[in-house]
Amino acid sequence: MSDDNDVLVHRDGPFSTITMNRPRRRNALSRAFLLALTDAFREVGATDARGVILAANGPVFSAGHDFADMAGASHADVRDLLRVCAELMRTIQNVPQVVVARVHGLATAAGCQLVASCDLAVAAESAGFAAPGGKGGWFCHTPLVAISRNIGRKRAAEMALTGEIFDAATAAGWGLINYAVPDGELDKATHDLLRRATQGSPRSKALGKQAMYVQLDRPEQDAYAYATEVMAASSQTPEAQEGMTAFLEKRRPSWPA
Repeated sequence: MSDDNDVLVHRDGPFSTITMNRPRRRNALSRAFLLALTDAFREVGATDARGVILAANGPVFSAGHDFADMAGASHADVRDLLRVCAELMRTIQNVPQVVVARVHGLATAAGCQLVASCDLAVAAESAGFAAPGGKGGWFCHTPLVAISRNIGRKRAAEMALTGEIFDAATAAGWGLINYAVPDGELDKATHDLLRRATQGSPRSKALGKQAMYVQLDRPEQDAYAYATEVMAASSQTPEAQEGMTAFLEKRRPSWPA
């Protein structure tokens, strides 16, 4: 468990769970809360955990930015807060482990950005997702960065411009999450996806995750050039050679420590 009670860190076998524990504020992302979450991901990222679940306590997954930090704040202070938020999103994608969001209740604005920034996501059928700034006075500019990279332009525009809440089935159909499951099956489905996503060599997986995010936003020709170099270089690693040899010898691989 983290020293900060707003963020709980629990290890169970090969997986760690980071739980947002600020239900009194609907897990709103204050500056201190963002920093605590970033520290938690860095802490877990430095361990030998195979995968990470991002969960939340209380009726809401995350209501987004905490307006108590922002109302009346200066331009410079708001910019700094948004940069702290972006650093959390980048940290989630930079840690070597697979990160799965376990979503219940509402994930709105920066809370929806948080879901979109995780590698994978499973949501209860009762969950909802929104970028509500479009129907208010402050548009969801930064959440849209992550959301649009998951669901494409037209659907991102619909979320952002209408500000409406979309249900979990729609979020799954659009690609914001991987699965929408009955509420009672959320834990099982989340662990099942994480188990499937953490098979194989941990070091190969970490490199693969890193390279995937680097190439995703590059033009196709550049992405192929980058991926070719990474794949060629990684073919020389002990993990790759063991995988090839085990396949040829029709046996289970024994990954290097």
